[in-house]
Amino acid sequence: MRYSGLFPKTLKTAPSGAESLNHKLLVRAGYIDQLMAGSFTLLPLGFRVVEKIKEIIREELNKTGAQELLMPLLHPRDIWDQSGRWSKPEVRKIMYQFKDIHDKEFGLSFTHEEIVMDLLSKFIQSYKDLPVKVYHFSTKFRNEPRAKSGILRGREFMMKDLYSAHTTEEDMYLYYNQIKDIYPKIFKRIGLEVKVVEASGGVFTPSHSHEFQVLCRVGEDTIFYCDKCDFAQNKEIFQGQEGSKCPNCDGKILTAKSIEVGNIFPLGTDFSINQKVFYTDANGKQNPIWFASYGIGPTRVLGTLAEVFNDENGLIFPKSVAPFDVHLISLSKTEEAKKIEEELEKNGFEVLYDDREVTAGEKFATADLIGIPVRLVVSEKTGGKIEFKQRNKKESQLLTLEEVLEKLK
Repeated sequence: MRYSGLFPKTLKTAPSGAESLNHKLLVRAGYIDQLMAGSFTLLPLGFRVVEKIKEIIREELNKTGAQELLMPLLHPRDIWDQSGRWSKPEVRKIMYQFKDIHDKEFGLSFTHEEIVMDLLSKFIQSYKDLPVKVYHFSTKFRNEPRAKSGILRGREFMMKDLYSAHTTEEDMYLYYNQIKDIYPKIFKRIGLEVKVVEASGGVFTPSHSHEFQVLCRVGEDTIFYCDKCDFAQNKEIFQGQEGSKCPNCDGKILTAKSIEVGNIFPLGTDFSINQKVFYTDANGKQNPIWFASYGIGPTRVLGTLAEVFNDENGLIFPKSVAPFDVHLISLSKTEEAKKIEEELEKNGFEVLYDDREVTAGEKFATADLIGIPVRLVVSEKTGGKIEFKQRNKKESQLLTLEEVLEKLK
């Protein structure tokens, strides 16, 4: 990709009204654009990052037997009345609800439990049809009163929703715990370390759920965790205080600000019973379906990466989800950079080549702001070699093209 053709270019200053670091950096670097509070366009750079995040999630979920689909965002009221959630104050507070020109009531999705249960009612008859594990990547809508944290807290945002349906509670928890173990692997591949935190079920379930939290000093959540074992709870359910003894070991409880990047909920049989969706067991008896849901917000992950990986010059993306592998800069008038670009791409590397006729300082500032993991510079000073510099390091090296290719591999 030639930088001269990339839409849009970087900005020298953050937009007015941007308060959070992710908002300032992602807009300045050309990853996102704000339409209004809580509503953002994923620009080409941001779209590339989110697609890579999605592909990592997809790869790990597919290994569990989950299948991808895509469900509608516009929901009729009667589906939500079946579960009893349409009229609940906590749902009405966050769900966009309205009437169409025929005076029929609809809502915009902030979740899809009712829709999945409706699907199950059409296709599940027997225990032989279960379990079912389906997921989609989809826009969610939320009437958010505090849409002030950039892409971390939106009125509309992308979510990965996975839903699983089972014959028994035991089978549900087997898969629930499998996903609880897989989520940290997903986030590690993305470049984030998470804590698995016990939490309340919110508007989804009276049971405790689990959140996946990234420690971050500007996070809106507060968690309490042990300095020795994996015990962690959020502030809504934790009964102790900082410095107290861990209930699971002799460790000490610490507290930290964090950003929630994922959550999982054991929903039980309430949705099945309320929506009258049952399966027939081996003895011919009808039983309710055990149900669970599992979420990750890819756009929220993008914002979290921006909050966690940055310095005074801009973003520093992890290799696995960076929009490109290499940021190539030419400071000479020769055709050498074009040959290097071709060779890199022939070897499977994604290259952003700054081919503009601007100053070296402007090119370097652009590269630092965008935050691609490796910067390669070709100039008359490099004497037939290439200056290789990693974005998260100060020093650089002069390498041959063969050495660069080996190092990138």
